[in-house]
Amino acid sequence: MPSPATAPPAPANLRRIVAASLIGTTVEWYDFFLYGSAAALVFNKLFFPGSDPLVGTLLSFLTYAVGFAARPLGALVFGHYGDRLGRKRLLVLSLLMMGGATFAIGLLPTHAAVGTAAPVLLTVLRLVQGFALGGEWGGAVLLVSEHGDARRRGFWASWPQTGAPAGQLLATGVLSLMTALVPEAAFVAWGWRVPFLLSGVLVVVGLWMRMSVDESPVFQEALRSAEARRAQGAAVERTPLVAVLRHHWRDVLIAMGARMAENISYYVVTAFVLVYATAHTGLGPQTALNAVLIASALHFAVIPAWGALSDRIGRRPVYLLGAAGVALWAFPFFALVDSGRFGPLLLAVSVGLVFHGAMYAPQAAFFAEMFATRMRYSGASIGAQFASVAAGAPAPLIATALLADFGGPTPIALYVIGAAVLTLIAVGAARETRNRDLAAVEGAATAEVAKA
Repeated sequence: MPSPATAPPAPANLRRIVAASLIGTTVEWYDFFLYGSAAALVFNKLFFPGSDPLVGTLLSFLTYAVGFAARPLGALVFGHYGDRLGRKRLLVLSLLMMGGATFAIGLLPTHAAVGTAAPVLLTVLRLVQGFALGGEWGGAVLLVSEHGDARRRGFWASWPQTGAPAGQLLATGVLSLMTALVPEAAFVAWGWRVPFLLSGVLVVVGLWMRMSVDESPVFQEALRSAEARRAQGAAVERTPLVAVLRHHWRDVLIAMGARMAENISYYVVTAFVLVYATAHTGLGPQTALNAVLIASALHFAVIPAWGALSDRIGRRPVYLLGAAGVALWAFPFFALVDSGRFGPLLLAVSVGLVFHGAMYAPQAAFFAEMFATRMRYSGASIGAQFASVAAGAPAPLIATALLADFGGPTPIALYVIGAAVLTLIAVGAARETRNRDLAAVEGAATAEVAKA
């Protein structure tokens, strides 16, 4: 019998909590894909106009990469305060920072108006985005994981993960609509700003939903327990980051390893494939983008299904299936893309994202169940975001460099397979966490602190 503090909420309340977390992750990915598309389409012209066109594009993508660099710092700061003050407060702050920065980009003066201050301001706002994103994911999945019951935690916690395909669909849809309705000159002059300004609407909706949910009952119980132990003079870990490194360093390494295949395969399948398909097979950019969009809709649908399966057979089996699938699909993926036809390309991307979903869906519950409550935000965020810098951020650049150096897909496929092997080793070394009582994890950690 769960205690009143940790009893699962009513279904309607849980759905509201899931929706509040999902809207934040959707905004996160909407901002992510929107910025990347704008960097390729207009930022080189508006913020780096004095450069050679290719150099200008590279500079605009550099500001895009800066956001990844800020994520680990965001994970450290948001994780620390999220474990001390609560998940809800930090989620509200991350949404305001992330959406506010995106909205501000839509209002930025260009190089023609303020000179070199324009790219500097753009870079600062991108840093703010990355910093906020570093804390967003951990808080969103924890709020759901700590509210839901253990029996269906994998299913409910997988819903914030659907924010990735939802954000991609939303960002690409808005951009496609704007380019269809507005002439190219008008799009460069002002049309590109509209999708960024629309982020403000998403923020208002997300803020309203997040303010209406309760703080995690598991966190509230852990906080009361820590205060009671402190009043009795017992040892209490005061710094979550130190506690994570002392008691959960193995879990952090496992989380980072688990992210390798998931992160690298995603950016190869959804981002690098656009470059490869257009430059290597002669397919038009819109054709390649359409394949990714349709596959993203399938991705959205399969993530909750994989999450539900992880509730039945365990997090590790589903995750291992996804990593093995990505490895086995690497060579067929490029063979299908090389056909130069839309159908095989769609099949290649769709199967790749289905296997990715098998890793991404159970990841939320899996990571949450690894860590004790008072260090869970820090542990999950550090494991996820530090890995994204090593895996996701350079993946399209590494794949592009391998293509340029070797002229074919073989080394890229081997790169993906190597990442999958790392993930298979990491997840294989992990303990199964399905049905784990989050309060019991806290109790075990408390006992370790008392012995230290």
